[in-house]
Amino acid sequence: MRIFTSGIKSLICSPIPQTYLMKSLLRRRIALGSMFFFLGLCFASWAARIPDIQAKFDLSEGQLGSILLFLPIGSMIGLPIAGWLVHHYGSRSVILWGSFLYAFSLPLIGLSPSLWMLIIVLVFFGMLGNIMNIALNTQALDFEDEMGRSILASFHGLWSTAGFVGAGIGAVMIGLGWIPFYHYLFVAFISAAIILSTRPYIKEEKSRGDGGGLVLKRPDALLLRVGLISFLGMMTEGCMFDWSGVYFKKVVEAPAEWITLGYVAFMGTMASGRFISDRIIQRYGKVPVLRFSGVLIFAGLLISVLAPVLLWATIGFLLVGFGVASIVPISYSVAGRSTLYSPGVALAIVSTLSFFGFLIGPPLIGFIADLFDLKTSFSLIAVNGLGIALLSTVRTEVFDPKPSHA
Repeated sequence: MRIFTSGIKSLICSPIPQTYLMKSLLRRRIALGSMFFFLGLCFASWAARIPDIQAKFDLSEGQLGSILLFLPIGSMIGLPIAGWLVHHYGSRSVILWGSFLYAFSLPLIGLSPSLWMLIIVLVFFGMLGNIMNIALNTQALDFEDEMGRSILASFHGLWSTAGFVGAGIGAVMIGLGWIPFYHYLFVAFISAAIILSTRPYIKEEKSRGDGGGLVLKRPDALLLRVGLISFLGMMTEGCMFDWSGVYFKKVVEAPAEWITLGYVAFMGTMASGRFISDRIIQRYGKVPVLRFSGVLIFAGLLISVLAPVLLWATIGFLLVGFGVASIVPISYSVAGRSTLYSPGVALAIVSTLSFFGFLIGPPLIGFIADLFDLKTSFSLIAVNGLGIALLSTVRTEVFDPKPSHA
């Protein structure tokens, strides 16, 4: 009997189950990363053909801006629905059904025969995009707990990388003369292949909270603080997305061939920063990384305002990209561990606040620029960095668990 017990014990403790477990975790990590990539690829593919959509319906700049507004409207509609769906049905079911709907709603954009149909499809596309965003981040947070270390930022890095890939595919499709419908259909089939190959590795998450239902409800003190941090980070991100080229053209007065340099610098460091920030978060903790991120945003924008020449403005935008990189992943990571709400609901609350920042930032820049100038606008956005640093000063166990140096 002792020999039998000893044999069972040695089998359990042998490296074989451990090796199998590591392979299983690796497969799941690749699968989740692929799903984040698919999500970014679909969004970037849509964005790459916006000029063609404008030409198809002969839209003015103002009309195009009005049409594009329906995408974030759909996103805002999707946020509370996502919290309810994930809480009641689990992230796995939402991902498996929502991913196909999202992928094949993309060709419908190119197929839309009228503006009214385009508006309906854009609302649907935006709604599904944010439902997938909440469900995938809920799944990723559960996997992060299983891994026992910070990995969420690397998933967001894959979303950012997909933006570059999607833009590249779009350029090729435009060069080949493919209309948006065929381009989008091609991307939808690539997406379907990714979804089918990852299905076996999408697991049901463990519930971590009791609060559920359709949000929009008032967040607790922790979620409010995290939501404000994410709000300021996403406001900065939205401003950099929409105004980098304009700033380099009008303030930096860069040559025509260098106008996009600021945008590329920002996007490059934001994407790469997300791949390395997990290690930094693991070593130093969430609060120090958030504080430093806020300082980088403040310093980068201040450099760009005080020294608006090509070299220094580029360096400033590089710093802002690094600063923005960790903010949303950390905010989602903290929100998903709320003790008062289920992960899906908590993520929907924080996403609602952060997405509002993403929407309001670019128009705010334009309004302030009309009253004063772009340098003044960017100076005020720099204050976001200080706000993030200050809001990150209160340390709690759930906000910044003891970092591991392993």
